[in-house]
Amino acid sequence: MIQIKELRSGLSIFKALSSEIRIEILELLTKYDCLNLNEIAEKLGLTNGAITMHIKKLEESGLIDITTAVGRHGIQKICYLNEEMLTVDLRNKSTENINVYEVEIKVGHYCDYYAEATCGLATKDSIVGEFDNPRYFADPQHINAGIVWLTKGYLEYRIPNYLKSNQRLRELQFIMELGSEAPTYNDDYPSDLIFSVNGVDLGVWTSPGDFGRERGTYNPKWWPPHLNQYGLLKLLRINENGTFIDGCLISKLTIADIQLKQNADIKFKIGVSESGRVGGLTIYGQSFGNYKQDLIARVIYDVAERT
Repeated sequence: MIQIKELRSGLSIFKALSSEIRIEILELLTKYDCLNLNEIAEKLGLTNGAITMHIKKLEESGLIDITTAVGRHGIQKICYLNEEMLTVDLRNKSTENINVYEVEIKVGHYCDYYAEATCGLATKDSIVGEFDNPRYFADPQHINAGIVWLTKGYLEYRIPNYLKSNQRLRELQFIMELGSEAPTYNDDYPSDLIFSVNGVDLGVWTSPGDFGRERGTYNPKWWPPHLNQYGLLKLLRINENGTFIDGCLISKLTIADIQLKQNADIKFKIGVSESGRVGGLTIYGQSFGNYKQDLIARVIYDVAERT
């Protein structure tokens, strides 16, 4: 993730994003994962010379990376997205006393669950147990799962709390690849997913579908093509201003409402809302979907001066 904490430090990125052609190049790399210059030019209906400057601007900004490979027609330049997410902090606050720690937890390493069929989980090597049998959610192999899906229910994860007595929780962030859960798959299958921390329901985000028309970038070769393939990467933030998904306010509940105690773990739960559109939940880890990551939890805190 590229995080711009001060607006002036992001000038090269803002300039790179000011061109419609460069936006189209980024959209292509999002869709196809990697392309060479000839492929990009062909898809945009432009010459190689016309896109060279745009590619250079994107590379200089850090938005894309370029490697070389030997092809049938000589050396080719292959373009990739350098990062999957870009965030901008518009509030230019001093970061002198702000600190952060981050943990990545396998999507199958939940501490509590409830699941109704259709449901299941799989490691990068095989299905755990059998399809649509919630009993296998308790199988010891669940901690190694790289994908988990359920029609009704929830998954709860325990996040370690390393904060000391002179440290104050400022913000929680959770980054995860999510989708709905339909029999086989259905790109238009809304599902209201509810998030909570330490028993406090923070808000709802609607997953638009259970995506499967294209194969997930990191899915193992044995994963059946008729099943769900990938989700959407979402950033959930809880701070003093409210609760946000990808920068959009979903509730006015703040970090103070969680009332995290000094020695208490942080329990993060995501489930299918019982009162909304029940379209299920799928969560993807680094062995499945389009993003090579599991559930990332980030704790941002202030350090008080000792007297």
